[in-house]
Amino acid sequence: MWNYSETVMDHYRNPRNAGSIEDADAIGEAGSLSCGDMLKLYLKVDDKGIITDAKFQTFGCGSAVASSSIMTEMIIGKHIDEARKLTNKEIAEALGGLPPEKMHCSVMGHEALEAAIANYYHEDVKPHTDEELVCTCFDITKSFLIEEIKNNNLKTLEDVINYTKAGGACGRCQGKIKEILAEVNSAQKEEKLTKTQMIIKINNIIEKYISPELRKDGGDIELIDVDENKIKVKLTGRCQACNRSKITLTHFVEATLKQHINENIEIIQV
Repeated sequence: MWNYSETVMDHYRNPRNAGSIEDADAIGEAGSLSCGDMLKLYLKVDDKGIITDAKFQTFGCGSAVASSSIMTEMIIGKHIDEARKLTNKEIAEALGGLPPEKMHCSVMGHEALEAAIANYYHEDVKPHTDEELVCTCFDITKSFLIEEIKNNNLKTLEDVINYTKAGGACGRCQGKIKEILAEVNSAQKEEKLTKTQMIIKINNIIEKYISPELRKDGGDIELIDVDENKIKVKLTGRCQACNRSKITLTHFVEATLKQHINENIEIIQV
């Protein structure tokens, strides 16, 4: 059984902005009934480009309902170009997190929003027939997988299935997905990141993989500085005075950063 946050349960039980808009200025769809989740998003936009209303219709699980509900709250009142910057990660974070197996629900919300905004601007959406289709069960292209792997720092086949559903049905495309994972992750390892890029990447890993585990015991961690592969951090809360803090830093924090960045990472406690 998955653990859901109170925010997820609230938006599932009391969804905001469910329904449709008859005279919508933009409509976007994502998912399909064949894959078990489908979302239709309606937007009302004023002459200044402000989203004045947003409603959704969804067929799917509680996470899909909750993701759609909170997304509409996040975009109402924003300029449509600002709403375009919203990411699936921000949707999941606003819900207090989603189980890995349900992250694809936030991705579906983001896709529907992108489709609606493209519809508003009368932009042509490149048809799948012009792209390399990797997962035929869920109609997922190589370019989409590469984008999701990069944006969400996906490392394993299981990660890809959780975020996109690709490879989660018949399984015939799993070999191809592993090849794409290897290509993307290899290219990222070869990239020479600037200090700012490194800080952003480390903070993302801390927020996604490290802090949630430390918070379970009343602690947390703060990134202080980055000097090449030397990462300076400060433990906070209960972790700060814990007699196992060195073990936590070496066997958990450092090991996690090595896994997601490179093997030369060294953690320094300040």
